[in-house]
Amino acid sequence: AVVREEMDAAGAHEVLMPAVQPAELWQESGRWDQYGPLLLKMQDRHNREFCFGPTHEEVITDVARKELQSYKQLPVTWYQIQTKFRDEIRPRFGLMRAREFVMKDAYSFHSDAASLEHTYDEMAATYQRIFTRLGLTFKAVEADTGEIGGARSREFHVLADSGEDALAYTEADDFAMNIELAPVTPPTTDRPPPTAELTEVATPGAGTIEQVCQHLAVTPAQTVKTLLVEGAATATGATPPLVALVLRGDHSLNPLKVARLPGIQAPLKLATPEAIRQAMGAGPGSIGPCKTALRVIADYSAAQLADFVCGANRDGQHLTGVNWGRDLPEPETADLRNIVAGDCSPNGNPIAIARGIEVGHIFQLGDKYSASMGATVLDQNGREQPMLMGCYGIGVSRIVAAAIEQNHDERGIIWPAALAPFSVLILALNSRKSAEVRSFAAELYANLSQQGVDVMLDDRDVRPGVMFADADLLGIPHQVVVGDRGLGQGIVEYKQRGSGESRELELGELEGFIAAQVAAA
Repeated sequence: AVVREEMDAAGAHEVLMPAVQPAELWQESGRWDQYGPLLLKMQDRHNREFCFGPTHEEVITDVARKELQSYKQLPVTWYQIQTKFRDEIRPRFGLMRAREFVMKDAYSFHSDAASLEHTYDEMAATYQRIFTRLGLTFKAVEADTGEIGGARSREFHVLADSGEDALAYTEADDFAMNIELAPVTPPTTDRPPPTAELTEVATPGAGTIEQVCQHLAVTPAQTVKTLLVEGAATATGATPPLVALVLRGDHSLNPLKVARLPGIQAPLKLATPEAIRQAMGAGPGSIGPCKTALRVIADYSAAQLADFVCGANRDGQHLTGVNWGRDLPEPETADLRNIVAGDCSPNGNPIAIARGIEVGHIFQLGDKYSASMGATVLDQNGREQPMLMGCYGIGVSRIVAAAIEQNHDERGIIWPAALAPFSVLILALNSRKSAEVRSFAAELYANLSQQGVDVMLDDRDVRPGVMFADADLLGIPHQVVVGDRGLGQGIVEYKQRGSGESRELELGELEGFIAAQVAAA
């Protein structure tokens, strides 16, 4: 309801598109084969091919090319709230990454880039309002466009330690990016001069950075690791050359950044152990950038090292005291790694890292779909031009899981008020044995319901301890405990799930107090 209200307020029009989509549309866009195994394909009784929609860019573009003829009909934004299916390789965590899920997907059409930019910003503001209303702590970050494609995208993440994504941000400015995209700036200081002699040392059984560090009593930041990847295919069809990537031992490779480099195969593909041995004369745990004919690209931080440790290109051997320019040529340098806490943003502010659960993603698609599918309108001069598109998704069912990950304790869920399945839970203790408890609880339930309060009554024949434990597990914000002893004294107990606050209320003030608490939330 919150998503629908905010989308309507932003001027979007709700539609409902088919969940099962014809292959022809996906073949027009080129994604029938590109989308990969995430796309669930099927055939009807006539052997015609279809897919269960993971997203609806093709369908909405087909609608647009049939319904829109002139720039005067633009801009327009259509959205739906509908079930999607993606054949995830590792569905997990209940609703967090399910193959079947509920999504709000919206699509906008424009006659020019300025109009697209305006709607993109408007949708970003709409998403901010949605997640704020839902009581979630979230962060918007610039991100990769992934399978959807397009020129620009922004993700919305609910912050939680269990999040799948790592987010880089700064407190001093508005810099925020998924680490997949966050750039690492080149160092501004000179590399230290060499102070150690090049030495080859035996490192039997040390094939990982951790093992090498333990064997040589050094830290990972004093070592480099060399990874071999396949180069871009050549025009002659010859076997692509391998490229050596060199990173500091305590850093991790960023595949998206590397795949964008010229001469590197995209998507990134690591060399096989057999290819590594053929190219370097040693196995993966013992290779290094010295004395190799391969193209060498060093990450900025690795190129800044002096007196470092690397593989000797002989099994069970490493080199210490290695220096660029003295022991091996100065390397080509590039940003190859994931940004880490303590790095600097482009504005020079220190980076912090948080975990996030992606619940929303917006894209500027440009003419990626409209051009390939012939979705055109007549411009002001009467000429046909492809419409520009944006798309905007929210994982409606994932929001539920993300909210729980962000709002819980050892006893169970603590629902934000806007997401709670009920606002008030009445616990009627031992109601099967007490006509007074049954009567009062039923009357309270009816009165609160008539006032528009979303209320749930627990009148099960179970022990009070079970009721209390289940109440905390369910996490309904406001709990009212009705028992024989309290009614005899003219009171009931009120408990707020979030704060744990508990107090006794006189019967005459109960309904007004509860209504005020619910309204305040």
